[in-house]
Amino acid sequence: MKFSIFLPAFLTLSCAAFAQQTPGDTIREVPEVLDEVLVRAIRVNADSPVTHSNLTEKKLEKRNLGQDLPFMLNFLPSVVSTSDAGAGVGYTSFRVRGSDASRVNVTLNGIPYNDAESQGSFFVNLPDFTSSVQNLQLQRGVGTSTNGSGAFGASLNLLTDAVSEKAYGEITNSFGSFNTRRHNVKFSSGLLNDHIEIAGRLSKISSNGYIDRASSDLKSYFLQGSYVDENTLIKAITFGGHEVTYQAWNGIDKVTLEMDRTFNSAGMFTDRNGNIRFHDNEVDDYKQDHYQLHWNERYNNRWSSTLGLNYTYGRGFFEQYKENQRFSMYGFEPLQAEGGLIDRTDLIRRRWLDNDFYVVNANVTYKNKELEVTSGAFYSHYTGDHFGEVIWARYASDSEIRDRYYFSDASKDEFTVFSKATYRFNDKWQVFGDLQGRFINYKTGGITSDIVPIDVDQNFSFFNPKAGISYQINPSNQLFAYYGKAHREPTRNDFEEGVNTPEKLNDYELGWRFSSEKIKLNTNIFYMDYEDQLVLSGELNDVGAPLRTTSGSSYRVGLEIDAEVLFGENLSIRPNLGLSSNKNRDFVATINGELVNLGSTNISFSPDVVISNMLLYQPVRNLQLGLLSKYVGEQYMGNIDSRASLLESYFVNDLNVFYELNNVPVFRSIVLTALVNNIFDVKYESNGYFFTYEDDFSQPGTVTTIEGAGYYPQAGINFLAGLTLKF
Repeated sequence: MKFSIFLPAFLTLSCAAFAQQTPGDTIREVPEVLDEVLVRAIRVNADSPVTHSNLTEKKLEKRNLGQDLPFMLNFLPSVVSTSDAGAGVGYTSFRVRGSDASRVNVTLNGIPYNDAESQGSFFVNLPDFTSSVQNLQLQRGVGTSTNGSGAFGASLNLLTDAVSEKAYGEITNSFGSFNTRRHNVKFSSGLLNDHIEIAGRLSKISSNGYIDRASSDLKSYFLQGSYVDENTLIKAITFGGHEVTYQAWNGIDKVTLEMDRTFNSAGMFTDRNGNIRFHDNEVDDYKQDHYQLHWNERYNNRWSSTLGLNYTYGRGFFEQYKENQRFSMYGFEPLQAEGGLIDRTDLIRRRWLDNDFYVVNANVTYKNKELEVTSGAFYSHYTGDHFGEVIWARYASDSEIRDRYYFSDASKDEFTVFSKATYRFNDKWQVFGDLQGRFINYKTGGITSDIVPIDVDQNFSFFNPKAGISYQINPSNQLFAYYGKAHREPTRNDFEEGVNTPEKLNDYELGWRFSSEKIKLNTNIFYMDYEDQLVLSGELNDVGAPLRTTSGSSYRVGLEIDAEVLFGENLSIRPNLGLSSNKNRDFVATINGELVNLGSTNISFSPDVVISNMLLYQPVRNLQLGLLSKYVGEQYMGNIDSRASLLESYFVNDLNVFYELNNVPVFRSIVLTALVNNIFDVKYESNGYFFTYEDDFSQPGTVTTIEGAGYYPQAGINFLAGLTLKF
């Protein structure tokens, strides 16, 4: 299946819609679209010695019914997606090769999206962003040099909507289980006077969530103005979102899981009459606006350049009802009332984050028949304020509304330079080299939300070389080998936990790609060798964020297979398989009051088996039926191999229907889409947490380690259905 991106006729590009490109689909065979130049510096070609997968707009459209972007990635190799609310709307996340989202580099048109301090990517802040994605590339492992935080599991780069030569409009409405609704409008003016396009999107998504009260109220926008001629593309883009989601990060314990899978303890309190109640505004409320300017220039057939500017403004809070809080934590003075001294109170607090993020990004490329060289520089400046307010208290003492009880400011500056080159010796051999330097300064000072002083001023300098080689055996077979080195600085939470050592990774990959008329096959083995890897401990802090611990020496080794097999013209399968072993070599933990070297243990949240398959059947033109299957093997939620931390394996299946009616009155086409998730109503949990604590029992000198776990249940059978009118 193929699709076209409309620009001036001589710039038309046809991209094969396979999950991963094949060796025959090289950039040399088609003219290059100026839109694609936005991400060329951080992407790789089909025959590059880097393990990667691509998804196009046409593929995304078939399942895009309002679920967040991590669920659009769910059927790519070694990807595991999960949802706090249980149904893919609201707070969602994904892992690649066992690495969580804070270790996956994400860029939007080459601009970093990862939060500068937490290094996480929160797609809830960009609702319905999938509707504005032209295509995406997921590179597994270290990959090629990119902008922003280092890739320790993968890098995901997204390219937003291309310039459209023709005017169009779209209206989409979808509905589903848990009162899920999605409404959006999308338009393009087409090329006005052959040079100028105005395009945009407005979206609203709401859902009650599978978990009790885990509601989402999500609004977003995307607007771009473009100027294009034969050798110039200038894009001014603004996009953003406003999310209000009821908190669901507490999870539930094993007993509650058996009795009441949808129970949510967030916001729970006991009133003066002894009744259990729930605070109605226990929400996360955050706004994020992005402003980007991109200028691509082609000087001749060999030289081109890109310049990108970005400003991101984020601000918001999460609100909590807290019982029996100490006055001293909030700066309240004890008071005499009701016949005694009062130094505790019930209250409602808000914890705020207000931040600004600036980026300048420039690249220049030279290429001829044998050689392609891209060099660039990147600079970003981040500032962020962290502060807390009390907006209500049963006993407010001498406080004023919105008094700040803690405040901390932070700044982060990053400068990156890189140069990468691909040289083709002949039609069979090509080599790839990539050198990158990252230079970072992070400062923060003040008082944390735990009312603990923090004072950090630390510099990091990283050198990240990469190299690879590809050999085209014949038109159907290609072999490649790759090595990449990466470093990562600690996050803000790491500094708060006393961790200030950067992580190091050496990534080795070997691959084989096969392409024939009926079969596309991509196979690779990888070995990722870590030093001072910060693995998830399994524990969460008081705002639901995962905590990390240094594992010392650790590794991931595995096999990935990604394929597409055609059975005639109407039937195909797209299976992929990820097998891996993920180990800490000498993990040290406190057990029963003593430090114990546990030796080789499993790395948390790293299943040994991840399998996906898409069975696609097209009985008639424009109708596609899909059975989408996902198996995730068991995984430990901690690093001590405790059976109490085991998250059971699960196997779920979805049914996808996509039908497009063409040449109908009034409209260019009408698209009907349906997605029935978990059609066999499997009860499963895709995420959770694990904790230990030391309990000093009555027997003197006896300390016992107590273990506990929590789980995030996912929805049983549920559906989404949508109608898109295109004109």
